[in-house]
Amino acid sequence: MGKLGKKARKFAKKNLQSVLKRKRKLKSMFKKKVAKKDELREAEDPEGDKTQLHDGRDLEIEDIKEISLDAIFSEDDFDSVGDDLDSDGYLSEEGSCADMGETESASYLEDNNSEGALSVQNREIHIELEKKIKKLDRLKEKDPEFSNFLDSNKNRLKVSMDEENEISDEDESSDDGRELVNENGTATEMSMLLYTSAVDSLRHLVTEQQNVSAFTRLLNGYRAACHYGTESSNVLKDDLTFSKILMFVLHEADNIFRKLLGIQCSNERKDVILELKDTAKWKKLKPLIKSYLRSTLFFLNEVSDSEILAFTLTRLKASIIFFAAFPHLLQRLIKTSIHLWATGEGTLSLHSFLIIREVAAVFNSDCFDICLVKAYKAFISRCKFVEPVIFKRILFLKNSFVELCSLDVQKSSNKATVSIQQLAKILQLGLRTKKKEAVKKICSWQYANCIELWIAFISVNIHDYDLQPLLYMIIQIINGVAVLFPGPRYLPLRVKCVQWLNHLSSSSGVFIPVASLALDVLEYKIGKGGSKPGKDFNFSSAIKLPKHWLKSGNFQEECVFSAIELLAVHFAQWSYHISFPELATIPVICLRKFHEMTTTESSQRLVKRFIDQVEQNIEFVRKRRDEVAFSPRDQQSVESFLQLEKGSGNVPFTQYYRSVIEKSASRNLLTKKNTSYLELKKSKRKRQHSNNNVDVTVNGEVDYD
Repeated sequence: MGKLGKKARKFAKKNLQSVLKRKRKLKSMFKKKVAKKDELREAEDPEGDKTQLHDGRDLEIEDIKEISLDAIFSEDDFDSVGDDLDSDGYLSEEGSCADMGETESASYLEDNNSEGALSVQNREIHIELEKKIKKLDRLKEKDPEFSNFLDSNKNRLKVSMDEENEISDEDESSDDGRELVNENGTATEMSMLLYTSAVDSLRHLVTEQQNVSAFTRLLNGYRAACHYGTESSNVLKDDLTFSKILMFVLHEADNIFRKLLGIQCSNERKDVILELKDTAKWKKLKPLIKSYLRSTLFFLNEVSDSEILAFTLTRLKASIIFFAAFPHLLQRLIKTSIHLWATGEGTLSLHSFLIIREVAAVFNSDCFDICLVKAYKAFISRCKFVEPVIFKRILFLKNSFVELCSLDVQKSSNKATVSIQQLAKILQLGLRTKKKEAVKKICSWQYANCIELWIAFISVNIHDYDLQPLLYMIIQIINGVAVLFPGPRYLPLRVKCVQWLNHLSSSSGVFIPVASLALDVLEYKIGKGGSKPGKDFNFSSAIKLPKHWLKSGNFQEECVFSAIELLAVHFAQWSYHISFPELATIPVICLRKFHEMTTTESSQRLVKRFIDQVEQNIEFVRKRRDEVAFSPRDQQSVESFLQLEKGSGNVPFTQYYRSVIEKSASRNLLTKKNTSYLELKKSKRKRQHSNNNVDVTVNGEVDYD
C-alpha cells in the first residue's frame, strides 16, 4: 500500500478512533509525569518558590515597577491633628490666664506613658463617635420621618441656644469686652467686636506697658484673623482691623515674648526654652505662645499670596526656639515649609528653605533626619519632568538640599548610601532583564536628577570628609547607565554621563577615564537624508532623542561637537599633569581616523583644530618633563609639576578650552530661544484648532527670551 496523501493523513488524524485513543493515552501519561515532578519539587522545597507566580507573570518586572526612589526612607511623623483637639484656640481674657497656663503646662510636662494613654483614649472616643454617627445615619435612611423630626428639633434647639446666649451676654459681659469661658477654661464665643480704635489702644498697652491681658485680647483677634473666611467669627469689625492685627502680631509677637521671658533676641538655643519650662513666667505665657504659633501655621496653609507667605515665614523663623515646647507644632512647621520650598517660587522658596535649615540646625538631634528625608522626597517628586523653563528651579532645589546635607555630613552620607544603593539595585535589574519597564525607569529625569543630587553632595564635601565609598559607588552606576544605553537615540543621556564623570573627577582629583565614552559618540551613524537640517532641538531638556532627529544633519554635527566638548573638559583637567602625553595619545589617534573618514567640512575643521591644540600641549608637557630631575616615584614633586603655569592659565590649550565652553554656552542659549519660539507657535496652533479655526490675534510684541 502506498503512502497516504496529505488530505488522507489529516482525515485519519481527526477521525480515526485508534489515533484519538493514542492521543488521549499520551496526554494522560504527560499529566502524570508533570504531577510527579511537582510532587518531587514540593518535597525538596516545602516552602515553595515565593518568587514565582502561577499566572505566568514576571515578578522581576513587577519588582521594577514597585521600586521607588523615595520609598527607601521611613518618616517618624507626629500626629499633628491631636494638638488641635484640646481647645478651639481662643485664650481666656479673664484673670485666670495664669491658672489656665499652669493647667496646660502640667499636661505637657507629663511623662510619655500618660501622653500615650491619653492619645489611646482620644482614639477610642473618636471610634465610638464614628460608630454612633453611622448608626444614626442608618436610622435616618430607614425612617425618613424620624430624620425630619431630628432636623426640626435641631433648628429649634439652635434658636433657643441663641436666645440664651443673647441673654447671658447682656447679663454677664462687661464693658471691657472679655470673652465667656466654660468650666474647662476654653473660650465659647467672643462677645465683643474689635474696632480699629480698640486695636490701637491695645497695641499701645502692649508696647508701652507689656500688658499681658491686652496682648491676650490681640492674640484672640489674631486667631480670628488667621481663620478669617474658614469659620464664622464676630470678632473683627472690618478689613482695616484685620490687617492691623495681623501685621502688629507678626511684627511684634516674638519681641514681646522674649521681653516677658527675659530672652535675648540673639539667643537661638532651644535649651533656653527647656530651662524655663518650670518657671512661673513660662507657665503664664505658654498658652499665648502656643496660640500664636498655631494660628500662624494655620494662616500659612490658607494664604496663597507669595509675599505674605514669605513675610510670615520670616517672622516664624525668628521664633524657632519656641517650637521646642510644642513638638506637634514643630512637625507641622517642617511639613509646611518643605511643601512651600518644593512648590513655591523665588523668595517664597528661599524663605521656606531658611526655615528648614534653621530647624535642622537648632533641633539637630531631633529633626535633622526628618528634614532631610522629607526634603529628599519633595525633591524627587518635583523632578519627574524637566522643562527648560524650570531648570533654575530644579537647580535651586538641588543646591539647597546639598546645603542642608552639609549641616551634618555624617548623617547625610548614611542617607546617601541608602539612596545610591537603591539606584544600583534598579540598575542591576535593568542590566539583567533589559525589559522595557526597567529601561524606562532608568532612562528618566527622576533617576538622572537623583544621580546629580548625590554627585553635587559628594563634590562639595569630598575634600573635608571621607566620601570615597560613595564616590566609587556613584561612578559605577554612571558607567552602568552608559553601558545600558549605547544607542544613538540616547546621545543626551550619554553626554550627561560623561559630564557627571568629568565633574566628579574635577572635584575629587581622582582620574576617571572618560575618553572612550566620549569617542563612542563619533561612531553613531546617521540614516538616509542625513544632509537635511533637522528641527531645532534643545538637548539640555531631553534624555532620549526622537527618531526623526537621527536622520538630520544636525545630529551628526551635535555628535562631533559633543565629543570635542567632553574631551576638551577632560583634557583641561589633566593638561598640566606630568602624564598628559600618555593620556592623550590614543584619543588623538582615534580622532585622526575620524578626521580622515568624515566628509563634513565643519566637522573636519572642528576635529583638526582640537587635534592641533592637544598636540601642542603634548609637546609643551614633554619639554618641561625632560627638564626635570626627579624620579616618577617622587609623588610630591610629581604633584607640584607645572603648578605655576596652571595658576597663570596662559597655556594655549587652556585658552582653547575656554573658547569651547563659551561656544557651547552660546549654542545652548540659541537652541533654547529657538525651542521656545517653536513651542509658542505649536501652542498657538492648538488654540486656533480648539477655537474652530477662528483667527486669534495677539496684541503687542512677544518676548521669546
